[in-house]
Amino acid sequence: MRTVPKWALFSSGCAPLLLVGGWTIAAVLEGPAYDPVTQTISVLAAYGASGFWVMTGALFALGICHLLTAWGLRPAARAGRLALAGGGVAALVVSFVPTPSSGGSLRHGSVAAAGFALLALWPLLAAVRDRAAAPWGLRPVPALTATALMCGGALWYLFETRTGGAAGVAERLVTSLQSLWPFVVVASCLRPWNTPPPDRPDPGA
Repeated sequence: MRTVPKWALFSSGCAPLLLVGGWTIAAVLEGPAYDPVTQTISVLAAYGASGFWVMTGALFALGICHLLTAWGLRPAARAGRLALAGGGVAALVVSFVPTPSSGGSLRHGSVAAAGFALLALWPLLAAVRDRAAAPWGLRPVPALTATALMCGGALWYLFETRTGGAAGVAERLVTSLQSLWPFVVVASCLRPWNTPPPDRPDPGA
């Protein structure tokens, strides 16, 4: 099992901090006109928004973090690493194709949806079949659980969007989970696992 460089802990740990910090600061700059319960993160990164550069910069940095983490996460299956890197590329593209000040954007929505799908599937795709030799975060059950939670959050977000409910809360929950899971996986890879026990003295010697 190949090892994970320690700098991957930094890149994966920065991802959720940058995302949450970005939307928090951008919302403060936007003022009371922005409702984080019902409005999405894309509103903060739209043209003309007061926190446009803050949220755009956070999304760009998030993409870089995912790319670096995918590069360093060597024990993961290749398909999972590629999906995580693809999610990082999607975040970079989203930062360059923000939504307009009014109305929607097909390009923005398509890239965001592709990025979400990749980040939702990467835990399962990254799982290692050899459970005994795999870190906890790369075992099938935790990976499947993470993917299921992300997909469940997406369904909740779609429901809230169509009913005009708490779409902002649902989006923040699922994107927080997606940005945090790489850190969980890297942390589990940096812990010793499958370490053979020390030799015990032979009582009959």
